[in-house]
Order: sequence, then structure tokens, then C-alpha cells
Amino acid sequence: MSIFSIHTAESAPEEVKPVFETGKKRYGFVPNLWGALAEAPAALDAYIALGDSFNKTSLSNVERQVVLLAVSAANGCTYCMAAHTVVAQMNKAPDDAIAALRDRQPLSDARLQALRAFVEILIEKRGWADESEVQAFIGAGYTRRQVLEVILGITYKTLSNYTNHLVDTPVDEAFARETWTAA
Repeated sequence: MSIFSIHTAESAPEEVKPVFETGKKRYGFVPNLWGALAEAPAALDAYIALGDSFNKTSLSNVERQVVLLAVSAANGCTYCMAAHTVVAQMNKAPDDAIAALRDRQPLSDARLQALRAFVEILIEKRGWADESEVQAFIGAGYTRRQVLEVILGITYKTLSNYTNHLVDTPVDEAFARETWTAA
């Protein structure tokens, strides 16, 4: 059991209430993750800002979801795996790629697999990828810019993964159909 609460519009700190309104307009509801992060308004602001920045990267919508699902799977985050499975589907990620990411299996698309492998290397090695590993990522058709954009995605998703672990954030109804359990 967590010592944290999932804030609602009524229980959230005053400075978070306008952010919750933005969430309602953006998604039609305030995600439970936002309710968890509302305990520390600066953390919620950082999460939203990181997400907005990650969405401005040169990675495609599908590639961004590969990063977010790969991070969430590596970190065992049930909330984010459910949420980003739904978002990946909305972004027309291939069903087999989503299934492979959820099952922690290789992706059939070589370029997306290179992206996923690079994410996992960075997580496992805490950023200390060998030059050959960076070159393999670039050799798969990515750029030096995208190396740093992947790090941005890892940072963004790690903030939510760790929060969800500590808070035990319940999966929102909108994502419940894609509930996931770490192997």
C-alpha cells in the first residue's frame, strides 16, 4: 500500500488545478499519473514539459512510442505499459511491434528493433553505451541528434515509471483494456 494519494481536482494543490483543466481538455480526463504527480506540482510540470519536448523530436510518432514502451517494459511499469499500448495503437504502430515490446521479444522491423535495443542498452548501462553501440544505432539509420532525443524519452518515461512504482498508480479506465504485467 502506498503512502501517496491520487489527487483529484478537489484535493489537488491550487497551482495544479489549471493543469488538471488542461488535462481534461487534452484527454477528456485527468490521468491518474497526473493525480499522483500533483503531490509535487514541480514534478507534474516537469513531466508535462518533458512530454511536450519529446513530442517535438525528430523521431516519428511510432518511434517515440517504441522508446516509451521499451523504457516502461524495462522498468516494469504496468501503468505506462497499458497507457502507451493504447497511445501506440492510436499512432498506428504495427500490432506485432506493440506485442513484441509488451512481451520483451525482438521486433520484426530491423530499424525499430535497433531503436529498442539502443534504449535498453542505455538503461542497462546507465547511459554508458560503447561507441560501437552508438554507431550501430546510427548505422540503423538514426542520427546523433536522435541519440540525445532517445535520452530525452528515457528521462521522460523514467520519471513516470518511478512515480507509478512508488504511488502504485491505478491504471485509468481508458487504458484498462491493455493491462500488462511484467514477466
